[in-house]
Amino acid sequence: MRNRSLVIGGVLVALIVLAALLSFVWTPFDPVKVDAPNRLHEFSGSNPLGTDGFGRDVLSQIMVGARTTLYVGVVAVGIAALIGTPLGVLAGMSSRWLGEFVMRVNDLVLAFPALLLAIMFGAVFGADTLTAMVAIGIATIPSFARIARSGTLQVMSSEFVLAARSAGRSRPNIAARHVLPNISGLLIVQASVSFAIAVLAEAALSFLGFGTRPPTPSWGRMLQESQVFLTLHPRLALVPGVAIAIAVLGFNLLGDGLRDRLDPRLAARL
Repeated sequence: MRNRSLVIGGVLVALIVLAALLSFVWTPFDPVKVDAPNRLHEFSGSNPLGTDGFGRDVLSQIMVGARTTLYVGVVAVGIAALIGTPLGVLAGMSSRWLGEFVMRVNDLVLAFPALLLAIMFGAVFGADTLTAMVAIGIATIPSFARIARSGTLQVMSSEFVLAARSAGRSRPNIAARHVLPNISGLLIVQASVSFAIAVLAEAALSFLGFGTRPPTPSWGRMLQESQVFLTLHPRLALVPGVAIAIAVLGFNLLGDGLRDRLDPRLAARL
């Protein structure tokens, strides 16, 4: 409990996950059903967060939108971790010229922002959730590669790795038994931070029309649709905006808390 970042971040993330899981079995109303007579209703007992310009229940959309957000984050971070981690370990364990080559290619990918890459992918392959996930995942690969390489270089200079190399252990064996277990903490923290970035990226892409397609609920597209009614009904932008802020804050605090717990030097101060 002394690690407040971990506790608060964990609670916020748990709320998002709970809303997403609950949406599989129950929502107050059908989130995609258009109900013109009930459009733009304010807060009420039947509609706690009101209805939007199409008469759809805002709370139901927020719950299903959480599912979309987590789906994009899990897939995007999974792609980045599964590709970036081996590349970083390879760069840290290989000869200097090969490691430099891998990292220069990594820097080339890093030059393309996630949003720009997603827009390019959308123009070529069509804008949808899958395209957004792949683009965000590819743009996040360099972050995992850098973290994995930095951690690998530190582990490779340790005495137990030098002893393993002297004993004739192969590089794949050393990577599996010594490197990956010792850099897993760094990767977990990076995954949490990257998840927050993926949430923002998905919301921005949906806002611009390059993310989740209608009628699937998305927090970013809820923001985009609210612009027409922003003056008279600011709650239509406030509700998804707060949801995005809670998700990003939760994953960032969770990452900070995990870093404090997994880093022995910081954990000793708690």
